[in-house]
Amino acid sequence: MNTVKRLVFLMLSTALLMTGLQTSPAFAINTASIVASTPSSDCLDYKIIGICEWLHCNHHGCHVRTSVRVKHFVPDLVVSSYETAGDNPWTEASLIQSVAAPVNNALGGGQTNEMQTNQHINTQFKNVDAIGHPGAKVFDGFASSFGMACHSGATAFEPYFVSTLDVAMWRSGIPEMGYPEALTPGKREMGEAGDLWGNIYPRSGFVSQTNDYKTAAVTAQRAADIITRGNQTHVYRALLPKTVKKKGWWATSSPVTEGDAKHHKWQRLSPHTSHSCSIFPDGGADQLDSGGDYVWALWRPYACCEKRGEKLLVYTGGNP
Repeated sequence: MNTVKRLVFLMLSTALLMTGLQTSPAFAINTASIVASTPSSDCLDYKIIGICEWLHCNHHGCHVRTSVRVKHFVPDLVVSSYETAGDNPWTEASLIQSVAAPVNNALGGGQTNEMQTNQHINTQFKNVDAIGHPGAKVFDGFASSFGMACHSGATAFEPYFVSTLDVAMWRSGIPEMGYPEALTPGKREMGEAGDLWGNIYPRSGFVSQTNDYKTAAVTAQRAADIITRGNQTHVYRALLPKTVKKKGWWATSSPVTEGDAKHHKWQRLSPHTSHSCSIFPDGGADQLDSGGDYVWALWRPYACCEKRGEKLLVYTGGNP
């Protein structure tokens, strides 16, 4: 990411941290509710997968110490998919739109109509923001009750994707509408036989779909698809914790991909917070919000073990 983009994201991050006093009854969920949603044993999916062998040295000499290696899912991001630019349903994230407002005559979101002759009535548009999950401390305390707890690779309140900053690609679908993934039927599609929710490419805010929940889910999946990959043709901050080298800590080596429950899960936060996780399609198509605003937490797997020496010699259990 170049210097200008880094400055923009730094500015947004600072703004988010200063918005705790801003409230409005129009918003669907706040930080306190998001934090309270983190204790979920279903989303956590805690497993002991192996051991770590550490070399520990002191004035008595060197010897090997062993610690248990565990794997579980961690809430990385809060992903909001919503109608009107400036009205992110997460209260404390709403200030983003005061900084990154729609440009020129860009549509605010919602369903298109036949007054625009180049669009169709079943095409809907969503704004999407993906921001670092704020529940780290509460989650760590909850996960620790099972044993060793692994921390997230994301930074709380850090904006990783703001669609109003990615206006050129998010509102046009260019150049991705010409990619093989967008042109090949059956390739990179989200849904099941007889219940197609939408295509992942082009990764824009427009979806040909009559169900509002499915539209929001597809755009949320598209944003996660972008963020967890490097060098994409979008304005975003990549979440690539697998590139971080830490002794006794491993992030998933795979990006978010539709239909892959091994490397990601979604927890619905609004409307109607769920305490379980799943991938899309998730059976929530009847959970419609009258304002067209939806929020999910994106959970991803990590593995870790307690550090019991200066050098990690070997570990078992594979990668998350």
